[in-house]
Amino acid sequence: MSVQELTKERPPQQAGFGPVAWLRWAWRTLTSMRTALILLFLLALGSVPGSLVPQRGVEPDKVAQIYEQSPALAEWYDRLQLFEVFTSTWFAAVYLLLFTSLIGCIVPRTATYLRELRRKPPAAPKHPSRLPHAASFDGDLEVAQAARRLRKLRFRVVTGDGWVSAEKGFLRETGNLFFHIALLGILLAIGAGSLFGYRGNVLVVEGDGFANTVAAYDRFMPGNQVSAESLEPFSFTLSEFEVAYQVAGDKRGQALDYSAHLKVNDTPAAPARDFELKVNEPLEVNGTQTYLIGNGYAPVFKVTDGQGQVAFEGPVPCLIEQKTTMTSGCVVKVPDAQPSQLGFLLQFLPTSVPLTDGDHASAFPGGINPEVKILGAFSGDLGVRSGKPQSVYELAPPEVLKKLKPLVMGSAVPKPLAVGQSLELPDGLGKLEFTGVKEWITLQTAYDPGRLPALVAAATAVVAIALSLMIRRRRVFVRISEGRVEVGGLTRTEGSAAGFAEEFAEIVKVLSAGEKDVR
Repeated sequence: MSVQELTKERPPQQAGFGPVAWLRWAWRTLTSMRTALILLFLLALGSVPGSLVPQRGVEPDKVAQIYEQSPALAEWYDRLQLFEVFTSTWFAAVYLLLFTSLIGCIVPRTATYLRELRRKPPAAPKHPSRLPHAASFDGDLEVAQAARRLRKLRFRVVTGDGWVSAEKGFLRETGNLFFHIALLGILLAIGAGSLFGYRGNVLVVEGDGFANTVAAYDRFMPGNQVSAESLEPFSFTLSEFEVAYQVAGDKRGQALDYSAHLKVNDTPAAPARDFELKVNEPLEVNGTQTYLIGNGYAPVFKVTDGQGQVAFEGPVPCLIEQKTTMTSGCVVKVPDAQPSQLGFLLQFLPTSVPLTDGDHASAFPGGINPEVKILGAFSGDLGVRSGKPQSVYELAPPEVLKKLKPLVMGSAVPKPLAVGQSLELPDGLGKLEFTGVKEWITLQTAYDPGRLPALVAAATAVVAIALSLMIRRRRVFVRISEGRVEVGGLTRTEGSAAGFAEEFAEIVKVLSAGEKDVR
């Protein structure tokens, strides 16, 4: 039977692309350099929203502002996990894919690198003058002498009968490999920080203290391997907070410096020490760092109920409404007032000035003339005992607010309250008194065991990429025959031939030392 007959009976069939082939293709694609670069770009791109959008773990007050000012936008941000970028599902997916891709790159590169280290330079060609860089000269140079001179230039040398082969520049591959390992180290350090580290946010008013316990935090974000016993047992008291503002010029009102004066106890038994907390100058206790991230005003109020009892007295942290003037919105809830609960909506003006329409506004962020504008006073059940969580910056949920009885509205109080002044409520239900002004600060306490390893890995990556870019792989061959020495050289790095020309000339000069006939 002929070949043509066999072909007609059994026509060629197209090779199948089964599951194994698809898996092999997917793995090769994932571990390619192009994919790793794309994932790095996506990781960097995914970090941008974390810088532009306030994060719950860092600026919860600004997140609350977005919910208040643009509820629809805040809902979409929450759906896309933009308020928690670095713990989001999509960011973790990119992170894990990059982690896998780097491992897939490093393993074969390491095997190739080890083979290259063991491999000796090839024997010198018969005609080195045909190489891209070549020179020759007459002399009585010996093979051992040439090998010794090339070794002094830090070449790896192999000799043979009348020839010398030398190679240099292995640090290029070393830098390339260590760069990938350093990137993997950065990812591992970040992962270790997520598992064994923690972050917490807390608001502290002047005169109040803080102890590093889970219950003391307003928001606590532990790693999976963190327990209550893992926290460093330090504490501090906020003695005073100071802000310096620009008082003149185009930048009037701009903050120049922040200083929080603390009394710190590193351990429960340790004596208190003074510490000045500043932006980017955190308090550090055994690896746990506390950063200053925000500030605002906490006016002090005293509320007397209808039975003459002091139902509330203390500072009330206010949410900043205008950053340039530090105009702030305040909510005072008095659930213990009798005969009915009381609630107040207020606006704090650090430097109150009258406007032409009779209203008042703040003209400067510093507390030069602090006053409190009354927006509304209410009585009734505030819903604080319903078991449902409420925001301290919200008087009551909308459905509860509708049921409250308005006592005083803003139009009935034309002039804000200055320090020491009070507002009498109608029907003998009580009195609100503005007694003083304090300031609050928001702090973030963070413990990250991967911080130092990440720094070391990042520094290694910088050095490694510099080695990879600056060092070139090159070879030099020497042939000695009957008093004639031929030298040839070439580079194994694309685009580095021009830079090698000067080095090759120096190599020839060293080999021909003492000889005058150099061509």
